[in-house]
Amino acid sequence: MVINKTVENGATTLALEGRLDTTTAPELEAVTMQTIPETDVLVMDFAKLEYISSAGLRVILKAQKAMNAKGTLKIKNVNEGIMEVFEITGFLDILTIE
Repeated sequence: MVINKTVENGATTLALEGRLDTTTAPELEAVTMQTIPETDVLVMDFAKLEYISSAGLRVILKAQKAMNAKGTLKIKNVNEGIMEVFEITGFLDILTIE
């Protein structure tokens, strides 16, 4: 998985590319936990994310909980397959998806 981090207009965007699974989730968790103290708006761009596993969902849930205390987490450009995972797991009720 590739994580591209950009900061623009006070928001930090993490653009994810590839697969978010057991192997790559620790990398996203490290980048996310490092980024959260630096921003009030965290955007995860899933335009090039192909797959998400339960390990990836756990990282997103942890980021959502951390951002609830200080700002906003937004998820953008979710494909149909990942949207279905969010729907089945109840994450649609927790996340802000644009």
